[in-house]
Amino acid sequence: MAKHKEEKTNVMRVLDQKKIPYTPHAYPADGPTDGVSVAGFLGQDVERVFKTLVTKGNSGAYYVFDIPVAENLDLKKAAKAVGEKSISMIPQKELLPLTGYVHGGCSPVGMKKQFPTVFHETAVLFDTVCVSAGKIGAQVELAPQALLDLLGATAADIIVEQ
Repeated sequence: MAKHKEEKTNVMRVLDQKKIPYTPHAYPADGPTDGVSVAGFLGQDVERVFKTLVTKGNSGAYYVFDIPVAENLDLKKAAKAVGEKSISMIPQKELLPLTGYVHGGCSPVGMKKQFPTVFHETAVLFDTVCVSAGKIGAQVELAPQALLDLLGATAADIIVEQ
């Protein structure tokens, strides 16, 4: 009897190589399209599922921000967190050439180049958080501190106040 082999993403290979434990989660690639729906499909708390946003600073430098899927990035707070005068979201068409990831499948792990990364400060409050596994239809759940350590990331208040 053939054993079903899970398809490894680049993110999973990086985590395996660094010996960082994680739990893979899959959802239909043609199913939920927004993070809140993905969290619901996977039975995950929306506060523990993080989306990855890529920005460009006034200086021309790129930055990655990971925030809970139900939240919105506060561009002023984000700029302050990375020491920029201002930042803006990169155009969607620039995402794949810059990071190697498509919109909806962007992960802070395994980008073509490692950019300064900031997680929302709530990430460290949880035992585990979920981020994209690098493709639509796949997530990885892992300890937030292991993720921050791997990426050399920081944590800050970077979301819009409700």
